Order: sequence, then C-alpha cells, then structure tokens
Amino acid sequence: MRIVVCVNYVPDTAIKVKLTADGKGIDLADVAFVVNPYDEFAVEEALQIKERLGGDVVIVGAGPERASVGLRTCLAMGADSAVHVKDDAFDKADAFTVGSVLARVCADLKPDIIFFGKHSIGIDDGQVPSVVADQLGFPQVSVVVKVELQDGKFRAEREIEGAREVVEGSLPAVFTAQKGLNTPRYASLKGIMAAKKKQIEVRALGAVGLPPENMTPRVSVQKVTLPPSRPPGKILTGDPAQTVPELVRLLHEEAKVI
Repeated sequence: MRIVVCVNYVPDTAIKVKLTADGKGIDLADVAFVVNPYDEFAVEEALQIKERLGGDVVIVGAGPERASVGLRTCLAMGADSAVHVKDDAFDKADAFTVGSVLARVCADLKPDIIFFGKHSIGIDDGQVPSVVADQLGFPQVSVVVKVELQDGKFRAEREIEGAREVVEGSLPAVFTAQKGLNTPRYASLKGIMAAKKKQIEVRALGAVGLPPENMTPRVSVQKVTLPPSRPPGKILTGDPAQTVPELVRLLHEEAKVI
C-alpha cells in the first residue's frame, strides 16, 4: 500500500504579523515556519496505517527552498521518502494552481490513499484537496476523525453538528484530517538522524508538465489588512448600587451579549 501525504510549510501562528509594503501580503522576512498543524494529523494517520498494514509513506510538498525543512520533519517522524516541487512562485499561487501541481505528482506516485490536513492555517480555504481529488477522479472525505481500511474499501467518520457522519467507499481515495483523528508523534533523535539519509526528490515546476493555462492564478489578492485594534476595556468604580445598572446597560447596548 502506498500512502501519499501532501503537506504545507506555513508561518508559525505565534509570529507577530507584518504586512508587505504594497499591502497585498504578509512580510515573510524573519518569520518562523512550521509544518501545518493539521497536516501533522495526516502524517500520523499515514504512519499508523503503514504500521498496521505495511506499505510506504511518501510526503509531497510544493514551495520554495524552505519547504524542504518541513518535508525533512515529516521524514523524521517516520515517513519513507519525499517529493519537493520547488519554486518560489508557490508563495503567490492560488489553490487551483497548487492542487493541479500536486495532482500531477500524486498521479505519478500511484497512491492507494492521499492524506491532507483539513486546511492550511493562514489562508484557510481548504480547496487544494478537492482540486486534487477532482483531477484524479478519486472520492474525497473531508475533516475525518476516524478511518478504517479493509480489502480495498474504507469506512470514514466525520463530525457534523450534533452527530457523526459515516462514509464508505473504495480506494484510492483522498482524506483530509481533522483534529481528534489521532495524536501526532514527536520525531525521536533516532528518527531525526535517519531522516538525514532519506531521499527528497526535487522536481522543478516546469518538469511537472502542467498546461500553461493551469498555471495562471484564478484568484489574486488585492489587499490584506490587519484586524482592527481592540478598544480598551472599561473599569467601573464606585458604589455597586450605581455601577451594576451601568454594567448591565453596557453589556446590553455596547457589548450586546445580553
């Protein structure tokens, strides 16, 4: 069984966000990057399936040079190999472009299963897995919290409001991982040392073979703005007989919570 996990290397959510001079993006200078947290659930699930059923786990990523660090992190967790489609253009690529590239790479790998995180933090559109599934003609189950496999079939559970939905189908298939699917493992020292010897196949964007029209972004960012500053809090002092009615008024008229 071959399991492909598509991962994204994203800015750490702990950073202080600064915008570029043109106001169309985030200034990535001096920004720390991490493996997308939801993708860690996807990697862990792939490793657990490999441990139960055998096979190999291939990590696929598309991005500039820094993305190789994220791929190496996944190799240290226990993945067998990785493919890196390397190009700086991915920093401004839209979901359709990224998905089209990943679909071509996945098709070459002939996977039985493709895992993604449910979305990448930052953009949060969650469209790339659907693009891949559509272009490969694979069924997709999103935000899964449980996956069972047997005899080329799958049974997946996903949380919906007030219940769990069960989806059954045949492999190959695409799944997107939700928090709660598992608890991702930490890379051990042995795994980190072993990852240095594992293969990361680097492919140029031009070698993927996409038609030129598929590389034209369907979406462009016109402006990025920071959230408005939170107004300062109010402190009421004095006799409770006077401040309590004022507190109730503020909660009703300004905060609108009662």
